[in-house]
Amino acid sequence: MDSHFNEQLVLLIRAALQEDIGISDYSTLSCIDASAKGKAVLKIKQDGILAGMEVAEKIFAIVQGNTTFTALKRDGDTMHYGESAFEVIADIHTILKCERLVLNCMQRMSGIATLTQKYTSLLNGYNTKLLDTRKTTPNFRLLEKEAVKIGGGVNHRFGLYDMIMLKDNHIDYCGGIEQAIEKSYHYVQANRLHLKIEVETRNLEDVKKVCAAGKGKVFRIMLDNFSPEQVSEALNIVQKDFETEASGGINIHNIQNYAATGVDYISVGGLIHQAQSLDLSLKAAIL
Repeated sequence: MDSHFNEQLVLLIRAALQEDIGISDYSTLSCIDASAKGKAVLKIKQDGILAGMEVAEKIFAIVQGNTTFTALKRDGDTMHYGESAFEVIADIHTILKCERLVLNCMQRMSGIATLTQKYTSLLNGYNTKLLDTRKTTPNFRLLEKEAVKIGGGVNHRFGLYDMIMLKDNHIDYCGGIEQAIEKSYHYVQANRLHLKIEVETRNLEDVKKVCAAGKGKVFRIMLDNFSPEQVSEALNIVQKDFETEASGGINIHNIQNYAATGVDYISVGGLIHQAQSLDLSLKAAIL
């Protein structure tokens, strides 16, 4: 984990623990001695791609610094029903406080990684890369995008602050593609921002406008809701002067048709918002 990711992860975990524990875990306090030690094992109950191991270890470490976490598998590993992913030895109070957060994170992340891997496997043999989007769960984007990476995808911009993307509403509010590009480029230069500019296009005429007005200013053209045939036409216009990204209406069934055009990137919001959590459980074991 890099330092920024780690900082954001700690903030996410602390907020999630506070949301769940609140004043205290009265279920545990009421029946488990505070000094009791225990062991728990993460059981895999569904096939897929495992994700969230490092997150789980961090959760336990934040609650109790001297836990013993033994990884039996790694993030990105293929997992099968009946396998175990990790063992943890800690105060029983710690295990029970962490249980639901660990499962919520790992089940969700594993579902996203598994779906992403299905998509990326279909791109084998093509030069096209798979991108995620900002269609994420509020306050959980950090881990959803991490799961996409674990599944073999590539993160698009993380938020509104790390890239300029001129979408349809920006363009319409600004008065047109040319105006939006010019204003954005001058804003970046005037404020000495190291931000790339991407422009969404809705038709081939828009693509021609970006090609004419965006040289040296725009790095990527998004082809939104284009058919594969229209993407091919757009690529003939672009002539590799810009990176290209196809987006909108792309799924498991048609992604190879888009990749066959030679487009550089395909973005799929469904990697995250259509992923189904996988079944995992944390079970007490004899110490």
